[in-house]
Amino acid sequence: MIKIPRAVFMLVVPALLFLLPWWLLVYTTLSGAAFWAGTAVFLLGYIALPLAMVNGHGSRESDAAALVGDTMLGILWVLFSWSAIGAVARAVLIVAGVDDPVRSRVVALGVLAISAVLTAWGIYEARRLPRVKTVEVTIPKLAPALDGLRVVVVTDTHYAATDRLRWSERVVETVNAQRPDIACHAGDLADGSVAKRRAQVDPLGKVEATLGRFYITGNHEYFGDAPGWIEHMAGLGWQPLRNQHETLTHNGERLIIAGIDDPTGVAVPGHGPDLPAALTGADPALPVVLLAHQPKQITDAVKAEVALQISGHTHGGQIWPFRYLVRLDQPVVAGLSRHSEHTQLYTSRGTGFWGPQLRVFAPSEITVLILRSPEA
Repeated sequence: MIKIPRAVFMLVVPALLFLLPWWLLVYTTLSGAAFWAGTAVFLLGYIALPLAMVNGHGSRESDAAALVGDTMLGILWVLFSWSAIGAVARAVLIVAGVDDPVRSRVVALGVLAISAVLTAWGIYEARRLPRVKTVEVTIPKLAPALDGLRVVVVTDTHYAATDRLRWSERVVETVNAQRPDIACHAGDLADGSVAKRRAQVDPLGKVEATLGRFYITGNHEYFGDAPGWIEHMAGLGWQPLRNQHETLTHNGERLIIAGIDDPTGVAVPGHGPDLPAALTGADPALPVVLLAHQPKQITDAVKAEVALQISGHTHGGQIWPFRYLVRLDQPVVAGLSRHSEHTQLYTSRGTGFWGPQLRVFAPSEITVLILRSPEA
């Protein structure tokens, strides 16, 4: 496999993302001084985006640069996506016999208007309190006495450059209002060090769950300080499940909850997913609920006949139509799916957002999974 140098990647990808909107909005529409002004705007954006991303997410970890770069990236993706649709619309107008300059101006104004509305709406969707999504899941071998057990899931909170302390507090209030028996955080807790992000994370210590609070690592912990976050969450009263399981007892009956590391963890000594180790000593007669950050970890879950895997990672695509690219890497983008006679997967769209403060056609969620016994 050919490895593309990071510098080339950082220059080529923005160039492709800027080129199509420039062609549709400037090259085909403007002339004279307006053309050169529009071209200058796109050129400055092309220079500014990689600089902001490198300074924001590189060794400097500048929150201000990250906010600028992430916001630019989100707006650019929306503009690029709708420019692609606009290019198709432009071709249709050519076939229909609509001449320039009307054709190009109508398409350009349409793309700009739609992109502006979706950007504003996407920012609102990303920053709002997540909706509560309730899903009933029938679990084979679940004892009737455990029917109705409430598992509340948050994931992909991605506490980062944007200060979301109040948002974090409201998420905790919403979680507690669901009366969870089990609370889970399925990874990608924060981007950055414990020292920089702990204030936003600390409200999670107030989550209340009668049978326990459980946390696993996502890939983003391993981009920063995974051991630090594991220790910090343990200090807040959340039990990290690092390739291990716990047997929970409720109404005299038992259920196993297990968790495994994210695959990215293999780069850190002593980390990385190990499902056989996680289930060592587990009673095979009991149903297993598994926390695994990435949906594609379902392959091992099926082999182990796990009853239910809970994952995040995808964000539901976060900004349409990115979900179709996510689908190339993951078997599921969102929702409840069945993968064998014994195994189901629930993939959350995530509670927060990564990078761009936008969610377009992929709303965030706090998930309430109500476990049902087939015998109840």
